Amino acid sequence: MQTDVDPRNLIGRKAFDRNGAKIGTVDEVYLDDATGVPEWAAIRTGLFSRDAFVPLEPSELVEGTLRIPFERSLIKDAPDFGVGRHLSPEQELQLYHHYGLHISAPDDLDSPPDRDFGHLAGNGNGKSNNGKRNNGNGNGPDDT
Repeated sequence: MQTDVDPRNLIGRKAFDRNGAKIGTVDEVYLDDATGVPEWAAIRTGLFSRDAFVPLEPSELVEGTLRIPFERSLIKDAPDFGVGRHLSPEQELQLYHHYGLHISAPDDLDSPPDRDFGHLAGNGNGKSNNGKRNNGNGNGPDDT
């Protein structure tokens, strides 16, 4: 997905699977702490359903909708971690495995992560939680 998209502009957009079947609506966007790039989206799959996490890379924004290159059934079976909270590195790894995506290891595994780098789009407070940040609708614990 293009990295210059404002994550706040993704919220509320319709999301479709690889076959064009509607999955739901983007509920929240999670940013990479180190880069601030939108990395995951939580898709509300129905009125009384849970949110399903989907990777924004390799998804595409096409004609105002989010196109996710996976089957609807795979998306709906994604691990459920709840929304409005930080994704831990372990949870993120589970999601990568669920979607069959490969991640590269950090360049320096011996140094601790920079806990003051990264930000929540829109609030500019610079807080970080060593993983993925929530950029939802203002109701998450990081929205101060």
